[in-house]
Amino acid sequence: MRTTAVIPIKQLENAKQRLASILNTDERNQFFRTMVEDVLTTTEACTLVDEIIVVTDDDVVAELALGFGAEILSEPEVAGLIPAVTKAARYLADNGVDIMLFLPGDVPLVTPEELEVVLEGFGRQDRSEMMIVPASDLGGSNCIACSKPDCMEFGFGEDSFRRHLAIARRLGIEPSVAKLPGIGLDIDTPDDLRELASILVDSRIESHTHRFFRESGILERISEGLLRIS
Repeated sequence: MRTTAVIPIKQLENAKQRLASILNTDERNQFFRTMVEDVLTTTEACTLVDEIIVVTDDDVVAELALGFGAEILSEPEVAGLIPAVTKAARYLADNGVDIMLFLPGDVPLVTPEELEVVLEGFGRQDRSEMMIVPASDLGGSNCIACSKPDCMEFGFGEDSFRRHLAIARRLGIEPSVAKLPGIGLDIDTPDDLRELASILVDSRIESHTHRFFRESGILERISEGLLRIS
């Protein structure tokens, strides 16, 4: 079985605008970069992933991804996450890949063990399969495994977890669901950032994101804010 992880990254610059009330532009850009590095590090470390494809037209993202041995796939003419993942799925199916594992670049707490939970025994059936890991609030779709890669239509966006379940069943695929805390925490809003900080402040994790938060003073700044709120 051949498994390829697909990580769409539109750009690093001006990323995570919804965090502007807490982080300035440079902090947001560097923060997103460290999250992407953590996702790439974890994906590369997972023994059940054979290769990584990053979908991007950003030269900085491409250079970063190449350092992890990833292949670069250009973005489709129509912008957006759905077209990017759809293009990757078709590309993988055309190249004989058995399983596509979609991951976003903003789940810094993902671990190799969580990816193994998703992939262990997956894709062994003589039928199409889909596994989904929802966001912690059961709104978004933070990880999707597909076998074959192009067996699914994609419906990312608000409430996409339930939408993907409905799409799969309409296509005759009974989806599996795994609720995993690391993958479940994607960082989009100030509340997400505060939740991440509350985890990192007492954590011994030595990740790119944790190191950046600590050395930049962001972790201390957010932690002090959390103490005042409590």
